[in-house]
Amino acid sequence: MTFFEIIGFIVIFYYIVQVILWIILDCDIMLYYKTQFGKPINTLKDKVVWITGASSGIGRELAKQLSKNGVRVVLSGRNIQELEAAKLECMNISKGQLKSNDILVLPFDMLNLDFHRGAFNRVISHFGSFHILVNNAGRSQRAEWNKIDINVDRELFELDVFSVINLSRIAVTYFDKYNIDGQLAITSSTAGLFGAPNSASYTGAKHSLHGYFEALRTEKNNINVNLYCPGPTFSNFLQESFIETQGAKYNQRVSGTDRRMTTERCAYLYAVALANNIHLSWSGIFPINLILYVGLYYPNIKKLLMTMGVTRLLGKVRDSR
Repeated sequence: MTFFEIIGFIVIFYYIVQVILWIILDCDIMLYYKTQFGKPINTLKDKVVWITGASSGIGRELAKQLSKNGVRVVLSGRNIQELEAAKLECMNISKGQLKSNDILVLPFDMLNLDFHRGAFNRVISHFGSFHILVNNAGRSQRAEWNKIDINVDRELFELDVFSVINLSRIAVTYFDKYNIDGQLAITSSTAGLFGAPNSASYTGAKHSLHGYFEALRTEKNNINVNLYCPGPTFSNFLQESFIETQGAKYNQRVSGTDRRMTTERCAYLYAVALANNIHLSWSGIFPINLILYVGLYYPNIKKLLMTMGVTRLLGKVRDSR
């Protein structure tokens, strides 16, 4: 073989391997690599991690993953009974690594911006400092693009964007004041990387978060920003999802036969992303990985596929079928 034939073979082999990985992995290649060879989750041991939306779903499972590794946690959400139940689960799974004082239950409504400062001060008062804010609270959506009431867009952005930005600015101000190498994590979505059908307001909100926090990353080198984008996951999020009408909810349950990632696996990958300070990562079972890699890195192929009716497939993926 000539030199150029060898180079050509290597290039072809490289792309074949990549496509195979896109198909078989349940997360992006870098995140999977870190699960095998990166820093273990217990490198976060004794740090304080504040998780909003911790009463259920990904937030609750993330708290358990961290507690299992000796990480002190703050659990926030609106349902105090579920937060207390989550605290008990975290205590049990820590197997003695954490005491009651190492887990703070801090119930509050993210939409109550006036309470953010007081909540933050309580975390500092309890632990003396804190290290990672995980912005996990939020709601999804199911609605047809042109039928969405503009007030639904406003309500969804108030919760999924503006409340997140407000609390994060308080944290960044604290990190700056005390010269702390702080860390912010944001639970985005694959909808923050690829336009999801029947979720226009939600997709717009997640894209907006990427813009806000990319700007922060550019401005302040001392702030570590982790954007984690899970695909369809087993949780109760569909019940609380916005629709096109203001004040109404989708109120549907996730089916056990859906093609979704388990919440436990999703939270484990999230914890790995935190421990390894990964700037951008995502997770999701086939074909999520393949769709994202093609959509993000090969826009011309994406455009071609869209003209061939792939939108219908995306709808099925969105609904986990």
